[in-house]
Amino acid sequence: MKKLMTGDEAIARGAYEAGVSYASAYPGTPSTEILENLSTYPEIYAEWAPNEKVALESAIGASIAGQRSIMSMKHVGMNVAADPMFTWAYMGVNAGNLIVTADEPGMFSSQNEQDNRNYAKSAKLAMLEPSDSQECIDMVKAAYELSEQYDTPFIIRMTTRVCHSKSIVELSERKEAEPKEWTKNPAKYVCLPAMARNMKVRLIERMKRLAEYSESSPFNHVEMGDTSVGVIASGICYYYAKEVFGENASYLKLGFTNPLPANLIRDFCAKVDKVYILEENDPYIEEFVRQQGIDCIGKDLFPLTGEMTPDVIRACVTGEPPKTIEFDRSKLIGRAPTFCAGCPHRGLFYRLGKRKDIMISGDIGCYTLAAGKPYSAMDSTVCMGASISIGHGAQRAFNAQGVNRRVVTVLGDSTFFHTGINSLINTVYNKSNTVNIILDNRITGMTGHQDNPGTGYTAKGEETTLIRIEDLVRAIGVKHVYVINPNNLKEVDDTLDKCLALDEPSVIITRWPCALKKFSKEDKEEFDSLFVTKNVVDPDKCIGCRLCLKAGCPAMSYVKEDKKVVINRAQCVGCDVCTQVCPKNAIGKEQDGGKNA
Repeated sequence: MKKLMTGDEAIARGAYEAGVSYASAYPGTPSTEILENLSTYPEIYAEWAPNEKVALESAIGASIAGQRSIMSMKHVGMNVAADPMFTWAYMGVNAGNLIVTADEPGMFSSQNEQDNRNYAKSAKLAMLEPSDSQECIDMVKAAYELSEQYDTPFIIRMTTRVCHSKSIVELSERKEAEPKEWTKNPAKYVCLPAMARNMKVRLIERMKRLAEYSESSPFNHVEMGDTSVGVIASGICYYYAKEVFGENASYLKLGFTNPLPANLIRDFCAKVDKVYILEENDPYIEEFVRQQGIDCIGKDLFPLTGEMTPDVIRACVTGEPPKTIEFDRSKLIGRAPTFCAGCPHRGLFYRLGKRKDIMISGDIGCYTLAAGKPYSAMDSTVCMGASISIGHGAQRAFNAQGVNRRVVTVLGDSTFFHTGINSLINTVYNKSNTVNIILDNRITGMTGHQDNPGTGYTAKGEETTLIRIEDLVRAIGVKHVYVINPNNLKEVDDTLDKCLALDEPSVIITRWPCALKKFSKEDKEEFDSLFVTKNVVDPDKCIGCRLCLKAGCPAMSYVKEDKKVVINRAQCVGCDVCTQVCPKNAIGKEQDGGKNA
């Protein structure tokens, strides 16, 4: 049967057809849909882990115990998973194991643009790079066979376009993989120095054998055409190159990219007059080609950042900018990304941004948008869970300098479970005096509403133990813990005042569900009013001061002709932040005729 699938769907399908039994991941664009699709197959146990390190370690355990396993993450997640990954490469597998990284050239929703092909090289792990959805299925299935044949975990390196683009795939039936028997073998699975030294020798020998396989891998192939130009490409760049050069070039498509096939590359380059290396981000292939003594054209012509799209390739090769439709750019209206109408983060950041003499240490999530206007309420963002650690270091530095400045840290509920817990332990243990805010919107918001340990549900939708953040925080040793409604601006201000007056660590938990969330029965039981009303502006009272717009709600707009603010009823969810901001009590409940409550 044929079907149209995204690359993420196809990775999941390939794992299903390969007989995979265990899957673990942490959500992150563009990888999220892999685990979401894996969770739909009854034959596969699928789970959201608190972070990528835990996800990989769980998948390692399943492999050792005899089940084929997979873990997936976005590119920055591999930094978290790297600790066990490097040692896992030494050990080798029992049942096949696959590590999927989804890189993001162009940084559409990420804080950096790292190229994780370098991890495969550094950790000495075999790597495959699919170009389309069919290759995603084929490479996943092949990876498990090769993983068990060569006793090695495999990396599949995806990129955004491969993850989210759709192409036709051929579906097959699931081939059950017989569980591998576990036998006690400390020499293979206990990485004490004496044993790891022998493992390293075996790892090097394994890579030599894999290099030989790479020369004849079906995923590395040559397409000879016009020999005046030869193109070496991997992943989506292969299709970009075909779109630009068509039949006016010869191609070496590389799908098995660690180890790279030295002999195949040398043979191909000897047959063409000029060699282009087309790859996104780092000159990973280019450096290898140059090490073979081959002259080529790579990052000296093509950019080191962004996507290597056909228009970029044409512009670099021809020296002419891409042709576009001419239009009056002065008519474009800039539109900054903003919080959704009814987002529980808006009230907090509206008030937090007005505080003086504080530094706000932020984190990775929807709330990072608070760095922009109208809030200007975030001063640093590095990586998942780093807000509390960075805040601790900054507060210590301010205190040592005698600077009268307090640090407020902010991170989300899923991010707190990811790596914020360790950071808070560090803050408490080292007697810091930061104010730490955990935004508990009852779901993993930014990546599309995946469950986490604080929601009470698993990736398969099964009920489980709900870990309450306030209980965990108190267990860590925080004495001052406050759970507040972030839509109540007075409560936000009063709680901030209390915590900023302390000379020891405190935690504020802003608890209100994401406005876009499908509310669980626990949500309905806990919260008195889940956005069941609408707000409206009384035009007789509105003076057009526009102070309400500074709360940043996209449901509100200013009508120049009338010099009044209006609320888009379709967007309003009745969070009431605007009613508290208006100085003239001009905003009220719709059912009350616009009268201020």
